[in-house]
Amino acid sequence: MTTISSIPRIMVAAMGALCILQAAPAASQVKHGVIPHAPLLKTLLPGTANVEVAVYETEYAPGAINPRHLHPAAVTFYVVSGTGVWQEEGKPAVTLRAGDSLYVPAGTIHSHWNPSATKPLRFLEFIVAEKGKGRSIPDPIKK
Repeated sequence: MTTISSIPRIMVAAMGALCILQAAPAASQVKHGVIPHAPLLKTLLPGTANVEVAVYETEYAPGAINPRHLHPAAVTFYVVSGTGVWQEEGKPAVTLRAGDSLYVPAGTIHSHWNPSATKPLRFLEFIVAEKGKGRSIPDPIKK
């Protein structure tokens, strides 16, 4: 009988990651949540002094992943093309296809990735937040 203690720790970690992330991409394909371009829309919400709405378009190459992070504001994701997987910490992964959307409450630790080996994933992020406080916080401390 094989016990956990007889299996190298790196293999245990790798098996666990595969179970949790399904087809996780290679480390060289990791995307760290920074969108390197301006949003499609970013403006103060009418009737407010300091609340802005922002819409970002994002594209992940095949196999790309945005590892665990959170947003101080709620985010709604809308898949434009391709297939993506979103996983909130402690919950099963959810697969979204073109036309699907997902609401992630403020402060929810999550990750998302493109499981395809050949097709890009394109999605929009809709964020309403206090000015300057809607972007992601990478690798937050576990509670």
